[in-house]
This record gives sequence, C-alpha cells and structure tokens, in this order.
Amino acid sequence: MLMLSRRIVTARPLRAAVPVVQRALLGQQRFAQTSSYDYPSLTEKEDPGMNGGYDNPPPIMRQFRDPHADWWDKQERRNYGEPVHEDNDILGMFSPEEYTHFKPGWGAILLGTFVAGVFTLCGVVSVYYPDKPSAPKEYEGGLEKELGGPDAVRARAAGDPYP
Repeated sequence: MLMLSRRIVTARPLRAAVPVVQRALLGQQRFAQTSSYDYPSLTEKEDPGMNGGYDNPPPIMRQFRDPHADWWDKQERRNYGEPVHEDNDILGMFSPEEYTHFKPGWGAILLGTFVAGVFTLCGVVSVYYPDKPSAPKEYEGGLEKELGGPDAVRARAAGDPYP
C-alpha cells in the first residue's frame, strides 16, 4: 500500500509527458503551400468539363467490363496506370448495380400479375372463410354467476337470438 501511495504522489500529469505542438505554425505552412500553387485558368472552350484540363475516359460502368479479362485489379476491373473517370464513385464496382434483367414493360406485366393474384386470393378467402361458427356455443344460464353477477355482460344462453 505504501508503494502505491508513493507512485500517486510522484506521478506527473499526462499533459507534461506529451510534447507541445505549435499548431499555428503548421496551419501557416499549409496555407502557404496551397496558396503558392497556380491553377490553370482555362476558358469554357478549352476545358468543357471545367475539371482543370483532366482528360476523362468514357463514362462506362465497371460492371459492364469483361469480368474474365486479365485486369491488374480484378475486383475493380481496372489496369495499372489507367486514368480514372472523375465520377468513379458512380461508375465503379461498388456503386449500385444497374438492373438489366427485365425490360420495363415486362416488369410491369409481372407486377400487375402479382397484384391481380393477391387480390384474387383475397377474394377467394373472403368467400370461403368461415366468419360465423356453425353451431354457437351456449351456456346454461349464460354463466351469470361465473362472470360476476347480474350486472356483468353475460355469455350466450340457450335460446338467445344469434346477433
């Protein structure tokens, strides 16, 4: 116990152990580096994409490239050094896949068939579903005593009309 108390008394604060970084100097250096770069000033005619003169490859989704070709990056279907389109987040392999299994007309027919089938099933069930019991259950005296006395809602007694 004596050893623990000595350690607590002689312990230095954590901030004394961490070196102090001058953050203002780092910020000034970064600002100086970014402001010294000269961006090209191109007109709309010289740079139609307004992307600093970057030559974009054609916008083809990577999912439509040949999956069996000899790609350097097999997952992204891309070769080493190949320029990347500026919309790579939309055209890459991890973007939402374009649905090409059905044409819109055939999809509408399938959806309409499904909806018609569900409504047909609901109609058949509503016609044949037994809403009413075939023989209603009757109790002698309507279970008046068991349900709590003469003011309680009683069960169906023999001879009561069917609601």
